[in-house]
Amino acid sequence: MRALLESTDEIERGEAMKKFALAVICFAGLTSGLAINSAQAQVVIRVAPPAPIVEHYGPRPHPGYVWVGGYHRWDGGRYVWTPGYWAAPPRPHAVWIPGRYEHRRGGYVFIEGHWR
Repeated sequence: MRALLESTDEIERGEAMKKFALAVICFAGLTSGLAINSAQAQVVIRVAPPAPIVEHYGPRPHPGYVWVGGYHRWDGGRYVWTPGYWAAPPRPHAVWIPGRYEHRRGGYVFIEGHWR
């Protein structure tokens, strides 16, 4: 009987260790994801962005929709055009503030567009 109890205790300890290890791995994954995201927000691009592309968009699909203009996105080696789109504001009287590049630290940093 004693051997059975010791065996059960070992199994429970093993299960607890597995859960603990999984929690540590998940925590490490979450924190490393945050570090990557914050690093991406601070990427300084040494190459100036090209001039914006003039977009010709059709009529507004629904009353109140707002045009969110396209922009040049840096993909790590070059700029890639991301086209604009029509969007419903998240709340009444919201205004879209377009994304832009700011000159900083000898390069350019992209500031995301947002609703105000």
